Amino acid sequence: MSSRPRDTGALAALVALFTAGYLAPYLLPTVVGRLSAGLALAPAQAGLIGSVLLLGSSTAGFTLAARGDRIGPRRAARAGLLAMAVGYGSAAATGLVPLVITGAVLGGLGSGTATAVAVAGIAGRRDPHRASTLGLLSVSATAGALYLTLPHLDGGHSAPLLAIACAAALAWPVTGRLPDTPHAAREATTAPDPLPRLRSGAVLAGGILCWSLAQNALWGVSGRIGLTQAGLSEVTVGAVFATALGAGLAGVTAAGALGSRLGRAVPIGAGTVTIAGCVLLSSNAEGLAGFATGEILWNAVYPVVLSYLLGLAASLDPRGRWAVMVGSASSLGTACGPAVGSLLSDRAGYPGMGLVLCALLLLVAVPMTAVAHHASGRRPGPVRRRGGAPAAAPAAVLADRG
Repeated sequence: MSSRPRDTGALAALVALFTAGYLAPYLLPTVVGRLSAGLALAPAQAGLIGSVLLLGSSTAGFTLAARGDRIGPRRAARAGLLAMAVGYGSAAATGLVPLVITGAVLGGLGSGTATAVAVAGIAGRRDPHRASTLGLLSVSATAGALYLTLPHLDGGHSAPLLAIACAAALAWPVTGRLPDTPHAAREATTAPDPLPRLRSGAVLAGGILCWSLAQNALWGVSGRIGLTQAGLSEVTVGAVFATALGAGLAGVTAAGALGSRLGRAVPIGAGTVTIAGCVLLSSNAEGLAGFATGEILWNAVYPVVLSYLLGLAASLDPRGRWAVMVGSASSLGTACGPAVGSLLSDRAGYPGMGLVLCALLLLVAVPMTAVAHHASGRRPGPVRRRGGAPAAAPAAVLADRG
């Protein structure tokens, strides 16, 4: 009788961690825009800070993934939330660029730690799809509400960073519901076997690195496109982003509903081509119609394609090694995206940046679709780890939105 409330409490803790950890990537456009305006930084400099933040987050995630069995979930979660609160809070409290960068790096490390604990806990649950969907709903609703609220607050860089620090503080009380003891390390009982499908896996990893980089290069400067080129107010841009996040929820739902009906090649190929068109439309937008259409349609299609890419990676190796490598490549592209987008927009303008990113997406669509077409792995569906627990696909989708 007492196990159900305890299980519900652990689920609430995981959803809270999920929300706090993913909030920084979801608020990236307004964070980068506010850093540029509030600290008088060039767009490329502000984008570089955003990339450093995301790189810190991905680094912490990789480290905890490799050594997570040695640390209790409660201890790791609290360390991550503390780093978030101190890092983002200190960055918000100062106007000195070196201190802002230091705080952003510390906050990013905390975000990655909280995210890793949340995703690991969700993946090990009896119904990970339900748990990850709750986390997705929570972070999307929180980010959407902030996009509607932040434009009415002070125009400096402090507001979005303080919002993330507050999210970490609010998540702290529920960490008491997480286990306090580390999981026992598993002993290796099988001899190592060679990595299968080396060529297909390498092509897919290289392709998704470029794919994620292109997505987040645009995401990192989308706020500035809306404000400066499309001539929209910060309130209107925030409303567009809030609607786009809602479209992302619809996209995740659609991916789950489609399942294996279309195979993998069609969603990956056609979806990437559609995304390339959205990138071109958003980057050339000179008014509300073009900007909103590009951003909303893009955010609806993006999680559909990513879910099939992750399923394809998992099918290449039943031990999940290619899934880990492809996920790592995706995270690297995510971290580099904001800096690349800022540099391209500085040198070639937003339309020129969009043309380059569109060409890159069309280029990588070909080999990724070919891998999907020729791979003879398992049918798309819930990916199962060696221990039998389904992988949390929506959580992985969120992890890539940086």
